[in-house]
Amino acid sequence: MMSLRILHIDDDPDIRDIVEFSLAQDPALTVTSCANGREALAIAAEWAPDLILCDVRMPGMDGPTILARLRECSKTAKAALIFMTGLTAPHELRRLTALGAAAVIAKPFDPMKLADMVRTKLYAIRLDAVRYAFAERIRADATMLEQYRKLLHDNPGSTVLPDGLEPCVHKLSGAAGVFNLEAVSSAASTVEIAIIDQRAGHGAIGAIEANLEILLECMAKADEHPFGAH
Repeated sequence: MMSLRILHIDDDPDIRDIVEFSLAQDPALTVTSCANGREALAIAAEWAPDLILCDVRMPGMDGPTILARLRECSKTAKAALIFMTGLTAPHELRRLTALGAAAVIAKPFDPMKLADMVRTKLYAIRLDAVRYAFAERIRADATMLEQYRKLLHDNPGSTVLPDGLEPCVHKLSGAAGVFNLEAVSSAASTVEIAIIDQRAGHGAIGAIEANLEILLECMAKADEHPFGAH
């Protein structure tokens, strides 16, 4: 099981003790606790925790301020932070997530379930990060495929295909399927088949360009509706 480093920030020593005890139930979790934002910022920059658990209301530097300071530092700008708070009204939860928190854990919590809760939320955070990275790849691939489409349009009837077109759609077909973008995967596969047919000498004229147009439309729709949007 992969080891994970957790930084916990809370000014209440009893809360720090119970969180440390709770997370110790999972031997793969290594916990470092601190009582204030200044100490937390120094530890985060040096230790690079996988996840930060942070109280919201603390003297001196509160949770939202700590989060803002983390984002200002290049070493901690992408750190995943979960607020832990007893302020769980819907408007408060919306405010905290709008600040950039990955999630919110309500106080009081069940000490015997905290480790599982943290692992579950961290898994969701990492999955979202992977999905975000793939969405960025979709946009980059679309830009490249638009250039290939222009080359095909400017050279009608040419049997010479743009370098990189086939490996691009081949990889996109497999990866999009893994991310449940079935329309993109299917359209990319259709372009790849059209390329194979043309190389075999029995592809229809303009088939690659026409199917590439459909693929780009599918990619544009996928970009309009990010993962999880309905």
